[in-house]
Amino acid sequence: MHDDIPLTIGRARRVLDERILPAVHATAVPLTVEWNELPGEPITPAEGLALAYRPYEVGTSWGAAWGTTWFHVTGTVPEQWAGRRVEARIDLGFDVNMPGFQCEGLVYRPDGSPVKSINPRNQWVLVTEQAEGGELVDLYLEGASNPVLLDYHPFLPTQEGDIQTSSSRRLYTSRRMDLTVFEAEVHELALDIEVLLELQAELPQGPRRMRILQALDDALDALDLQHIPETAPDARAALADVLASPAEASAHRISAVGHAHIDSAWLWPVRETIRKVARTTSSMTELIDQTDDFVYGMSSAQQYAWIKEHRPEVYARVKEAVAAGRFLPLGGMWVESDTVMPTGESIVRQFSQGQRFFEREFGIRPKGVWLPDSFGYSPALPQLMRRAGFEWFFTQKISWNQVNKFPHHTFLWEGIDGSRVFSHFPSMDTYNSQLSGSEVAKASRQFRENRLASGSIAPVGWGDGGGGTTREMTGKAARLADLEGSAQVAWEHPDAFFERARGELANPPVWVGELYLELHRATLTSQHGTKQGNRRAEHLLIEAELWCATAAARTGFAYPYDELDALWQQVLLQQFHDILPGTSIAWVHREAVEQYARVADALVAIIAQAVRALVGEGDTPVLVNPAPFARGGAPALGAVVAASVPQVAPVTITEDGDAHVLENDLVRITVSAEGLVTSAVDLGSGRDAIAPGQAGNLLQLHQDFPNMWDAWDVDRYYRNRVEDIRGVDELTVSTGADGVARIVVRRSFSESSIEQTLSLAPGSRMLEVAQVVDWHETEKFLKVAFPLDVRAEHTIAETQFGANKRVTHSNTSWEAAKFETSMHRYVLAEEPGFGVALVNDSIHGYDMTRDAVDGDVTTTLRLSLLRAPRFPDPETDQGVQTHRFGLVVGTSVAGATEEGVLLNLDARTVTGDHGFDPLVTVSDDLVLSSVKLADDRSGDLVVRVYEPAGRRARGTVTVAADVAAVTEVTLLEEPIVDAATTGASSTVAATDPATVDLALGGFEVRTLRFTLG
Repeated sequence: MHDDIPLTIGRARRVLDERILPAVHATAVPLTVEWNELPGEPITPAEGLALAYRPYEVGTSWGAAWGTTWFHVTGTVPEQWAGRRVEARIDLGFDVNMPGFQCEGLVYRPDGSPVKSINPRNQWVLVTEQAEGGELVDLYLEGASNPVLLDYHPFLPTQEGDIQTSSSRRLYTSRRMDLTVFEAEVHELALDIEVLLELQAELPQGPRRMRILQALDDALDALDLQHIPETAPDARAALADVLASPAEASAHRISAVGHAHIDSAWLWPVRETIRKVARTTSSMTELIDQTDDFVYGMSSAQQYAWIKEHRPEVYARVKEAVAAGRFLPLGGMWVESDTVMPTGESIVRQFSQGQRFFEREFGIRPKGVWLPDSFGYSPALPQLMRRAGFEWFFTQKISWNQVNKFPHHTFLWEGIDGSRVFSHFPSMDTYNSQLSGSEVAKASRQFRENRLASGSIAPVGWGDGGGGTTREMTGKAARLADLEGSAQVAWEHPDAFFERARGELANPPVWVGELYLELHRATLTSQHGTKQGNRRAEHLLIEAELWCATAAARTGFAYPYDELDALWQQVLLQQFHDILPGTSIAWVHREAVEQYARVADALVAIIAQAVRALVGEGDTPVLVNPAPFARGGAPALGAVVAASVPQVAPVTITEDGDAHVLENDLVRITVSAEGLVTSAVDLGSGRDAIAPGQAGNLLQLHQDFPNMWDAWDVDRYYRNRVEDIRGVDELTVSTGADGVARIVVRRSFSESSIEQTLSLAPGSRMLEVAQVVDWHETEKFLKVAFPLDVRAEHTIAETQFGANKRVTHSNTSWEAAKFETSMHRYVLAEEPGFGVALVNDSIHGYDMTRDAVDGDVTTTLRLSLLRAPRFPDPETDQGVQTHRFGLVVGTSVAGATEEGVLLNLDARTVTGDHGFDPLVTVSDDLVLSSVKLADDRSGDLVVRVYEPAGRRARGTVTVAADVAAVTEVTLLEEPIVDAATTGASSTVAATDPATVDLALGGFEVRTLRFTLG
């Protein structure tokens, strides 16, 4: 009867939890345990095994935050266990609800070879498949006492997130270190019951559900609770028929791939991620050895490189499993990076560095980009993925949207240039699947392309050091391979899934534009120091490549391939999607800022050497311009003797009441006594950029306490409370010898202070603001507002190799959700004939509001400057922070692009003997992105250009050197074999190989390779 259903379910659940699962390892004897608590940083396994150990009693607390404790466990297999499978069972004091976010361990044999990891969901270690009795057990365990920081409540500030401030108290108490018999039939019975319990919960009332429930009752009747191992086979026999009933022919097909999403840093430092990767890959290679069909996928070349360097024994096992086709390198990137904030060149290097590593180490090039967890995806990505040779894209994060449900699971994603890439979101809405009944049913139920396509992907396993896929998950997969009422589950390479899906969907749905995540919007602003370090490092890397390539072509300078590769890899690592977005613990961001400083110092030294080779020895001041635009008398990508730069008329400063007026031959800027911009007139058109009666450069302070995820989120209601910062402590005016007019404004507000220097240079359309903030706020959000007299239908924000248009209205919930959005070096508000841009050197977030009074529209742009969240780093951005941004009056996309580049690539004044002409020049409609020598060290010159404004363009690229040949290449600098696959042209027009004529589509990126004679 139906009234018996809850009784059956309750009975089965209690017997499973309280009797069957404990019986899997019920027969046990204690192991002898010794330990050594390390006082400092981790040591190598060889050093760990050589430590002096002292007796340890199970139940004793161990492990201060971020500490390492080595345990030595020994014992003897009892003679009466002969013929049985014997395992060690180790519980370090786990909280099983939080795998990956607490203590973990890696087990070693006495010879130093790794066995597998120990974690909350995987507490066993195989001793012998079939004991003889009397075997000696001798194992070592490297225990990491990482603190629990998430703690079920991700709002609580903690000082445990940095080893410099964490407590010294021991955090964990071991519960069990035993030698046990593994009861295989009991384990299998547990999986049988769990799969059927989960399946029946998803089924409608009907024969199939009733028969499962009856079989469960029959199985439990056959089970003697006092003799579970002896009667488990009888219980399993009662379930055999319902488990053997095959799935429907039309059942949804789930392509399972073992997975353990390991954040390269987050609530732990990079040094701990290295160990997490070693632990997880040890367990996954062990599981591969124990199964016939299981496949495990891992992305991020960086993580492979870590275990190669730090755990070569683990890496050897990984290489064997890769060669066997069971361990799958995925993604083709250096790390699973943020894709919104890095420059286009950084995304290219994520691809090139990743693919070079995978091909060098394994002879494999992943075919797809695997990014399940990044916080939104730039609309420039489809072109870049295609031009790097990728065939598909995988993510899951957009299922986290707060408001709008994404309408597709398998689709074509179209980017800003029109390129499309075949894409998939798993319909079970997770990248940490346990293959639970609810997940499997959800995958089938909500798959949007069910009419035509047969299936979806399921990444299966615990992430972040939680151990990856477990034997329980592979056991579930075996039962779900062909089971009535369930989707069908099979382990499969994602490549096979995408190939089948392409065949099923001849005309996939299309999504055009950015994949905006309606969550985690504050990641564009949190941890400003990290973001500023990244932006500076990116531009220094491009500059270093430029001057080194120029010097190599002109003087025979030795191009520093190894140094540049290593520096790129450091920067690419910091672009991981929990580092650059500012969502990691204090330790991570402290190290990131330190790393950026070291990278910058190294690049400045490389640049100095290359430039010295170009300008020669001497004491004449030489102006060196690394930007692809001319400025101050210096050519783009070249240098001139400073004395040859023509003098220009200085900017005038006059008073208008209590206001100051700065004027050159292009613009007139009025700054009030409050240090606010009340007028910004384009002298050519007479248009004032500032809305009537309003003021720009207005700093605004908001209360900022999101509903969840402090460092990640800003919620729309933050706008409801705002303080305009108008008070002035001091205002001074001056004109320098360089002809630049400057106004310095000092303010105090709340717990902080700020100094702004507003400057207008001769011949410039930009009012630059350089500011220093001494920031001591808590849960506040600082913005700077510019209300513009521009009726803009869109904002236009720079993204990789182009721009992203966003409408200024909020007609639908999709537009309304975009109340905080991303930019690179500029955002532009434009109406026909007149535009105003804000450019910056280290800002990534902005918001826009649109107001109208009697038909007069004001478009207000606000740059997001600083936040003060308290989790996971309670000291986020505290102290001195700097920004540079500028108001560009009367401009276009082309003008904003130029001003943004110039603000980020400062000219250098060095001493030498002479200037030099650029090695590469491009015509006006194109922008030069990079000049470098080829990665393959052939000495070929690689030049990348793009069209920045979204319109068709023709142009030329000229190399001032002896050129033997020129070809167009992919982003990986290789010949274009299949233009249809890469979306790239395969020929270039060049009667003289040193000069190439190009026709580009809007936002198109082209890469040329010149063989120098």
